[in-house]
Amino acid sequence: MSIYQEDKSLAMLRERLQHLVDRYFSGACTEAEQKELARWIDDAKNDDALKELLEEAWQGYQPATAMPEEMSDRILTAVFKQPPAVRTNLQYRLGGWRSVAAAAAVLLLAGAAYFLLKPEEQHNYVAEQPRYRNEVPAGGNKALLTLGDGTVITLDSAANGLLAQQGRVQVMKKANGELSYEGNGGFADPAAVNTMRTPRGGEYRLTLPDGTKVWLNAASSITFPVTFRGNDRAVQISGEVYFEVAHNPSKPFRVTAGGATVEVLGTHFNINAYNGEAAVKTTLLEGSVKVSSRLSRAVLDPGQQARVTSAGSMDVESNVDLDEVMAWKNGYFLFNDADMPSVMRQLENWYDVTVSYEGGKIPERSFGGGIQRSLPLTKVLQILEENDVKFRVEGRNITVLK
Repeated sequence: MSIYQEDKSLAMLRERLQHLVDRYFSGACTEAEQKELARWIDDAKNDDALKELLEEAWQGYQPATAMPEEMSDRILTAVFKQPPAVRTNLQYRLGGWRSVAAAAAVLLLAGAAYFLLKPEEQHNYVAEQPRYRNEVPAGGNKALLTLGDGTVITLDSAANGLLAQQGRVQVMKKANGELSYEGNGGFADPAAVNTMRTPRGGEYRLTLPDGTKVWLNAASSITFPVTFRGNDRAVQISGEVYFEVAHNPSKPFRVTAGGATVEVLGTHFNINAYNGEAAVKTTLLEGSVKVSSRLSRAVLDPGQQARVTSAGSMDVESNVDLDEVMAWKNGYFLFNDADMPSVMRQLENWYDVTVSYEGGKIPERSFGGGIQRSLPLTKVLQILEENDVKFRVEGRNITVLK
């Protein structure tokens, strides 16, 4: 799924770019943020949609106070590479800092990735053939749907339109690839249960019979009834799933994931319940949810994350980085001081690859910044190599070399 397909995705990306641009022009960019901004700019050369967003961000830059002369000198030096006298004339000729920022956008898009990185950090993103023996494409819309009678439908190759009829409930594949359940659930078999599974390298969108919107990340699943009867709406998941729950005060929506149960009436939240992770993480974006384990329970406010371990213990963290949590849904990886194993687990799921470490030793590295999930694997690895680590790709096997 392209990061440009949804309005919310665009909004979050626009906000991220504006944040990076503002920090760059204020001189507050960290080293990781400068590298991230340089990569967005470099990618924009071949992507008109991203270029338009970057130009918006640059033109929208409006400092709250007058910019110190030393900072203006620093920016113009970095952007225009002009001697002081020429810079001063250029500043007045462009008519103020908003114009400077707009002009900077054009010049930066022509080569700012070069200026944003120190000379010793500049990289030629050409695959080193001895180490990168093949290319692995990014993941995409892939999923299997298992119906109540055991029929399995491969959704990525199925034609748009009616896929199945379950009572009076129609299973429809939309033109945008989304799956939806439509019709009168009262006439469906009350025992009919469906399961959607995404493989590694796949993701998919689903509208449940009650109108709840669901996004499945790679290597994830959701099991749900064709019609919600009784006093609640209960589903089970594995992997990582984002929900926008249709409001229904008379029927709470319950999600079971590992040893955690999440109960809501109508809200937006994300659950990460991958095997191998230390805890099931429920992150609330909007509304309110109650998270329960066999040992404890907690009610979350927006921006909080509950972590439930396999032993049933729970802790709640406030002020979670929601951009980082939701990056997968919006089409990119976002790392915030992430260690090597957590980064590589994401690559394993999205590119359907297997990771090993040369000599069995995991390098102690931390990673920060954003990378588009639409990039092929070798480009992502080359970006990660800015952190003094090397990789080898053979088929669908990645070896971390150091």
